[in-house]
Amino acid sequence: MNLEEYYQKARQKQAEHKAFLAKLKKKPPKNLDQQMQNIHDEVFDRIDCLSCANCCKTTGPLFTQKDIERLAKVFRMKPSLFIEKYLRIDEDNDYVLQQLPCPFLDSENYCLVYEDRPKACKEYPHTDRKKFHQINHLTLKNNLICPATYEVVEQMMKEMKV
Repeated sequence: MNLEEYYQKARQKQAEHKAFLAKLKKKPPKNLDQQMQNIHDEVFDRIDCLSCANCCKTTGPLFTQKDIERLAKVFRMKPSLFIEKYLRIDEDNDYVLQQLPCPFLDSENYCLVYEDRPKACKEYPHTDRKKFHQINHLTLKNNLICPATYEVVEQMMKEMKV
């Protein structure tokens, strides 16, 4: 997959996707969660995150206190040392990575802390989330980062009458 081509396609469709998601937010179908789960599963059966890992290369997750404690334990260090070594506080006062790409991503796009990864990583790109219509802003943003999110929105536009 060529990420540059995907990004250009996603930028071109951004206004169309934004309009569709706005309509969806105003009048979500009754069975939206089930439809989203089906579309999410279908797209992720086709797309291999390991071939891309753009999210890990360009977007840092938010780290909760539980994430910090769990990962500090994995590295056998105190949470304060984990924070000092890997994290910083962003403009929203949240813990995020000091630098990108993620230091836990290896050269073959495998996550070195996959089993213990932050909650934000586990949930990304949030396309199987309940009440999906409430996170339009996030979906639009992720659309430019994650080819799977782009494909999910494209599939939604084909399948859903909004």
